[in-house]
Formats: sequence, C-alpha cells, structure tokens
Amino acid sequence: QVQLMESGGGSVQAGGSLKLSCVVSGVDLSRYCMGWFRQAPGKEREGVGIITWDSAREWGFADVVDSVKGRFTISQDDAKKTLYLQMNSLKPEDTAMYTCAAGPNLCPPLGAPQFSRAFNYWGQGIQVTVSS
Repeated sequence: QVQLMESGGGSVQAGGSLKLSCVVSGVDLSRYCMGWFRQAPGKEREGVGIITWDSAREWGFADVVDSVKGRFTISQDDAKKTLYLQMNSLKPEDTAMYTCAAGPNLCPPLGAPQFSRAFNYWGQGIQVTVSS
C-alpha cells in the first residue's frame, strides 16, 4: 500500500522559512518522479517542484517553478524514504495547501499540459500560511 504523509507546515511571517517533509511508504523513491504541488483558495493546483534522483547511481534532476526559484529547494533522501521542500524567503503569495505526490514514470516538465496526471499517488496535504 502506497502512503504519502506530509509534515512541517504551519504559519510564518513573510521572509521566514519552513521545511516540508513527505514520508513515503510502498514506493521506491529512486524509481519514481516525486513532486510538490500547492493550491491556494480560488486558484488552480500548481506544480511547485519535481525531482527524480537515484542515489545508487548518483543521477537525477530537480526543478522548481520560476516563481519560487532561488527560494525553494526540492530534495529527497532515499534511505529515509522522504521528500523535502525547503522554503526560504517566504511571501504571502506562497500561502497554500501543499501536497506531495509520486508518479511511476519520468518527470514531465513543470507546467506541461495535464502535468498532474503524471502522478498517481498523493498525500493529504498540509497548510502553509505566510503573513505579511
């Protein structure tokens, strides 16, 4: 059974930092595309970051959406079966429900048509609120 469980969300003032974690069971992270999504009230779900990383081969790639480049970093620890999203210099517009997801194929480019359909396992989400 595949399960994804997020933690690390909460409330922070603008300019602050949070680190989200997503513990994964039932999936070999090195063989999956892992992603972070977010959805703010009244807005569509947005892919924030993707990562494919095989620690045994020391190969992979990661990417984040332009609006968070230089502020957010996506990473994973295969041994701990955990996906991370380090969020620095947070802005009020980063306020959203953040969800981790896993897909069995190569990561599609962020923003590709029907991007979210590449992911078939989802966490329940965790709230991040940034106040000004």
